[in-house]
Amino acid sequence: MRRREFITLLGGATAWPLAARAQQSAIPAVGFLDSRLPDAITERLRGFREGLKDTGYVEGENVAIVYRFAENQDDRLPELAADLVRRRVAVIATAGPPSTFAAQAATKTIPIVFLVGDDPVRLSLVTSLSRPGGNLTGINVFNSEVTAKRLELLRELVPKLVRLAVLVNPADATLTETQLKGVNAAAGAMGLQIQVFNANTSAEIDAAFETMGRERPDAVLVGATAFLNGRRVQVAHLATFHRLPAIYALREYAEAGGLISYGSNIVDGFHQVGLYTGRILKGAKPADLPVVQANKFELVINAQTARMLGLSLPDRLLAVADAVIE
Repeated sequence: MRRREFITLLGGATAWPLAARAQQSAIPAVGFLDSRLPDAITERLRGFREGLKDTGYVEGENVAIVYRFAENQDDRLPELAADLVRRRVAVIATAGPPSTFAAQAATKTIPIVFLVGDDPVRLSLVTSLSRPGGNLTGINVFNSEVTAKRLELLRELVPKLVRLAVLVNPADATLTETQLKGVNAAAGAMGLQIQVFNANTSAEIDAAFETMGRERPDAVLVGATAFLNGRRVQVAHLATFHRLPAIYALREYAEAGGLISYGSNIVDGFHQVGLYTGRILKGAKPADLPVVQANKFELVINAQTARMLGLSLPDRLLAVADAVIE
C-alpha cells in the first residue's frame, strides 16, 4: 500500500468514531433507577420501553437509557441517583419510594417520573395530584390502599381465618407503615389477630417462614415493597412449602406459584411511566402533568396451588377473577 493511501484510510478511521460520538451525544438520555436486580423487573422494563415507544422514542435509536440498579441494597441508591445527575440525564424514572426519595434528594431540577404504591402527597413527592408543582410527577398504583379488599378475598378462601401473619420489609419504612396501618384497621373490623414478621434479607425471609411453619397462622398477607417483590419466587415457594395460604399485591406472585393476588397491573403502571417520560422529553413539565391514579385492579388465582393446599375455590371468586392459573 502506498503511503498516501495509508494516510487516507487512517484519517477515515479516526474521523468515524468522532462522528459517531457527536451523533450519539445528540440523543437524549433517560436515567432508570431501581432498588432491585434487573432480572426481577424484566416485564416492567418492557412496559416502560413500550411507553417510551408510544411517544416516539426507541432505545438505541433516538433515546439512550442509563440503568442503575441497587441490587437490593437501598443504601446504594443515593450514590446511584447522584451518578445519574452527574451524567445530566434529561429525565429520571424511578420505582418505589426508596429510589424515588433518592432521586428527589439528588436533584431539584431534573424531571423525575415515579411509580409508587402510596399517596404521593402524603409521601411529600408532590404538592397535589392535579398540579404536582415541582420536578416530580408519576403514577400511584394504590397497592397500600387496598389492604382491606385483600383481607376480604383471603377470608373467602379461608373462611375460618382468625390468625393472620403479615410479612413486611422494615427497611421500606414509609410504605410499610402505611400498609400496617391499613392491615390493623381492616383486621380490627374483621376480628382478626395479627402477627407481624419483618424481613430485610433472603435469610430473614427464610427465618420468617420457618417460624410461621411452626406457629401455623391461618393465612399470610405479604406486604408490597420493592424488596419483597424482588424475592417473589422465594416468598411464594416458601408459603406453599409450609402449606400457608397467602395473598399478594402483584400477579407475578401468583404466576410464580403464589395462591392469590389482588392489585394494580404494574406493567401497565410502568408503561405509563414510559409515556410520561416521553412527554417530558418532548417538552412537557412535570409540574403540569397530573399524577395518574390507577383505576383497574386485577384478581389472579393460582388454582394449582389452591389444590396443593387443599382449598376449594368459591365459584364467586372464579367468576370475578381476571386470570385463573391452572
